[in-house]
Amino acid sequence: MTGGLIAAGLGLAAVGFGARYVLRNQALIKKGMESLPVAGGFNSYYRGGFDQKMSRSEAAKILGVTPSAKPSKIKDAHKRVMIVNHPDRGGSPYLAAKINEAKDLMESSKS
Repeated sequence: MTGGLIAAGLGLAAVGFGARYVLRNQALIKKGMESLPVAGGFNSYYRGGFDQKMSRSEAAKILGVTPSAKPSKIKDAHKRVMIVNHPDRGGSPYLAAKINEAKDLMESSKS
């Protein structure tokens, strides 16, 4: 019984000290967050939908690669994006189809 009270008190103290640290160092934390690298340039989203006929630049944006990416980069990017968006894991079948279309377009135009 007293062990639970002691653990709860220590937990509240830790939360209090953590909150005090955050409040005192907001500028430092903000500067640190801004300096973190953003993988694939996802800090700003592409505004717009899909084109009627997919272009090479649209396919590159979907996969997160450059339009002149090598086949190995295209394959790795497709795998990475598909793992997150696969319908068997709760992703959208439409997005999975678009990801596959992007990979096919990027690979076919490289050959």
